[in-house]
Parts: sequence; structure tokens; C-alpha cells
Amino acid sequence: SPAAGTNLAVSDVPDPVFSHGLVGPGVAVVPRGGLQQALAPVSGKLVKLHPHAYVIVAETGDAVLVHLGVDTVHMQGAGFRTLVSESDQVQAGDAVVEWDPDVVAATGRSTICCVVVLDCPAGRVRDHVAAGEQVSPQQVLFEVDC
Repeated sequence: SPAAGTNLAVSDVPDPVFSHGLVGPGVAVVPRGGLQQALAPVSGKLVKLHPHAYVIVAETGDAVLVHLGVDTVHMQGAGFRTLVSESDQVQAGDAVVEWDPDVVAATGRSTICCVVVLDCPAGRVRDHVAAGEQVSPQQVLFEVDC
């Protein structure tokens, strides 16, 4: 998990791109409020970095997207600060972005964090945590067999 909070089925995310699995299967986390760091869920190369989202390609070749909040691209970086650079090698648990879900919520946007595996068939993700359970940073949320 990139953050502490409550696990949520990705199908319950209020964004059809995620809820319909258009970018890939995964899970979501409703984060706790307050300033915090979003962590790398896997070790690998940071191939895309925006203040509100990042993609890490693991050594297995799986690309994992972490998206912080819904429609946060429209915030143009407000409330977010990148802590690493695109193309960096990161280890699972490394801080990637500092952000404040309360700033996101104040704009009327959802703070839900999506963690999805890009270009992976839906049946290839096995959840480790049920929806509604509390999760801690770096807790394993699911396994992938793409």
C-alpha cells in the first residue's frame, strides 16, 4: 500500500476509468488525512512521475500505477510535492510524493488512491485485503500473475 487508510474495491472508485478496469486491475485505498508521503508499492524504475500519479515498472516487467485522488490532475500540483525524479530506481517503501489528502478534499475531489497493474488481465490479481479493512503503508494489498 502506498498509504495508510481503508482498503476499497477498485470497482467502487468514483471514476469509470478505474472502476471499470480500463487501465488495469487493482485496489484502492481511502487514505487518512493530513500531510503524508505516498510510497512506492514495488521496486523498479519510475517511468512516469506527475505530482498526482506515478508508474513504476518492476523487474518482472509489470507496470504499477499509483494515482492519488480522483481528478487531481486538474489541481496542477497544488497540495503535492514530488520527492524523486522520473527514471529513478526506487525500492518498495521509498517515498515518491508528499501530499495532503485534506487539500484534495477541500477542492471537492475524492482522495481515493488507486493502485493498479497496467495492461494486465482482470483475473490475474489476487487480493490479500478485503474491502473495508484498515491497511498500513507497505502492506501487501494484492499479488499479480500477468
